[in-house]
Amino acid sequence: MSFAKLGLSDPILKALSDSGYQTPTEIQKKAIPLILKGEDIIASAQTGTGKTASFVLPILQKLNNGETVRGRSIRALILVPTRELAIQVEKSILNYGKHLKLSSLAIYGGTDIEENKQRLAKGIDMLVATPGRLLDMAYQRALFFNDLEFLVLDEADRMLDMGFIDDLNKIIDRLPANRQSMLFSATLNDKIRYLADTVYDDAVEIKITPKGKTAKIEQWMIAVDKDTKSALLSHLIKESQWDQALIFVEKKHSAAKLVEQLGKRGILADSIHAGRSQAQRERVWNEFKTGKLQFLVATGVAARGLDMQNLSRVINYDLPYPAEEYIHRIGRTGRAGNSGEAISLVSKDDFKNLCMIESLLNQLLERREVAEFPVRKPVPVSILNYHRK
Repeated sequence: MSFAKLGLSDPILKALSDSGYQTPTEIQKKAIPLILKGEDIIASAQTGTGKTASFVLPILQKLNNGETVRGRSIRALILVPTRELAIQVEKSILNYGKHLKLSSLAIYGGTDIEENKQRLAKGIDMLVATPGRLLDMAYQRALFFNDLEFLVLDEADRMLDMGFIDDLNKIIDRLPANRQSMLFSATLNDKIRYLADTVYDDAVEIKITPKGKTAKIEQWMIAVDKDTKSALLSHLIKESQWDQALIFVEKKHSAAKLVEQLGKRGILADSIHAGRSQAQRERVWNEFKTGKLQFLVATGVAARGLDMQNLSRVINYDLPYPAEEYIHRIGRTGRAGNSGEAISLVSKDDFKNLCMIESLLNQLLERREVAEFPVRKPVPVSILNYHRK
């Protein structure tokens, strides 16, 4: 199936062609026609499946057929959990809408509030925002929601994990009832369904990837003692001659420490975490994305919103909690139909997290050994039906 068969207009099809996109993904095939018809949707799709285009493309088309935006008004609101994702989504809007005369803006913490106000004063067709910055603008009467036609909650599960539920409720209470709403999430759990019930009463549900499935990503783990993790990682990088890897840790001080440990073994790495400025994070990510930097250590802040089509592998230096975060992390590789590799370094202390992850996947991760790193504290075989008490 081609994009033309989904009912998209010629200017949008030309933008897709300019970018080399020819065939829609499964989420795009299902979501775009429904959104064009005016349906509210709840969609579950793994990261890397093209979900951003699945809502940006039809909204662009419908806005282009509508009225001109008024000052301090917005016509479409896309709520996202992180500044990185806000930047990525607006880039997609600019790319797909480059042959249309529609305005867009991304607002998030760490940017100039006065500059945001000046842009909003002219009115914006598509606004991408993090919840906190959007409420700041609303409280300061820098924008109004009377003309809002579309609401998108992107990475809804991540927003709930980050504690945005109160902010989301405050925002939703301000929005006109007569709007089209879309919720996108990598997982559809009870919390997401409860949130969806506050957004709309009757929505079409789209479920693309069964819970926990991660096609085209080779997943395996190595049991390791906690005090030899950094040495094992350095060994794997050198012996396997890895070209590049995104390495996830749980805490920002762990990121700086691991970068230092790798550096002492002759491996150049840098880090992204909440303690670094937006400018620093963008610089480091661009260096990694262009291949100038081979190894990037990141906290969960980088698990969403950083898009790289050809990342060959992801390393879970620390296992994440909750288990769903594992899906988002490894979804940074194996994107857009490419294959990828996800490796987890697991110590005995990680056993409960490992059980939850493998229960989510409904499979045991392949266990491999490195002869040079015998384990003093073995990791037990996982319990697939494990539930955290």
